[in-house]
Amino acid sequence: MKARAGSAWISCLAVMAMALAAPFARAAEYPTRPIKLIVPYAAGGPTDVLARLVADYLGRDLKQTTVVENKPGAQGAIAAEVVSRADPDGYTLFVTAASIMVLNPLLYKKLPYDPQKDLKMLSVVTDLPVVLEVHPSVPAKTVQEFVAYAKANPGKLNFGSAGTGGTIHLAGEMFKQITGVEMTHIPYKGAGPALTDLLSGNIQVMFDTLSTALPPVKSGMLRPLGVSSAQRSPDLPDVPTVVESGYPDYVVGVWFGVAAQAKLPDDISDKVSASLNRALDDPTFRASLEKIGFPVLRPKTPAQIVEFVNEDRARWSKVIKAQNISLD
Repeated sequence: MKARAGSAWISCLAVMAMALAAPFARAAEYPTRPIKLIVPYAAGGPTDVLARLVADYLGRDLKQTTVVENKPGAQGAIAAEVVSRADPDGYTLFVTAASIMVLNPLLYKKLPYDPQKDLKMLSVVTDLPVVLEVHPSVPAKTVQEFVAYAKANPGKLNFGSAGTGGTIHLAGEMFKQITGVEMTHIPYKGAGPALTDLLSGNIQVMFDTLSTALPPVKSGMLRPLGVSSAQRSPDLPDVPTVVESGYPDYVVGVWFGVAAQAKLPDDISDKVSASLNRALDDPTFRASLEKIGFPVLRPKTPAQIVEFVNEDRARWSKVIKAQNISLD
């Protein structure tokens, strides 16, 4: 009897040891087949370029082919749904954005995914500031002068965006809310058409992402008045921040990162996150992104990522509720 009891106890210990060892074995083996990196926008755009640089680094670092798969449409919801329903095995990753993780749930009552329940952020790669830029016909040279001019001409200024509910639209709404100016929002089907109308003077103002603002600003075709980051941009060192200009609450970023299915085991999450963190510290990777206008962040811990996303959600929730913006 004692022998049988001892044998059972040994078997139990063996099972426990195997269970404890399983995650380590799984993480050590991962990845054993190609990884898909889902991109929520069309091929050829800035996000696609960013994704391909991330895929290239992951492929080399994890020693496994990483393939970019574009699934554009529905403000990123199509791609988010695909990832939310994928097997939580680490072979489907997601290049996601603030609009998908934060804005969509605030703007739509019904979505095919819940970012807080269905997706897990593994890394925040870049956070692009917004540039407040004006057509040369606007006489203002500073943010303060612009606010004064706008208040002296209420409702006469039009600001363009890539569409209602996008970050650059909401950046304008936040500016209106903080400064008390009146401007009319003109939504376009993409940032390109909005920028074209700004360059031609059909609209007077745009809150554009740094990467698309740089060419016309540096050529002198548009005048930058302020950037939305907490510190000045190295690409526009002579342009003050909106914070410096007297509006300390105006900090806006268009961020992108990498996520996965929420139930992805921690051991695999940790392995992918570690690879992404090595990318964020890699000088070549950083230079390749900065060359195309994406300022690269330093690695964040999982707790810091959660805090970062929650702060962004709180910031935009105030703007959307105050302006009563809905896309349903």
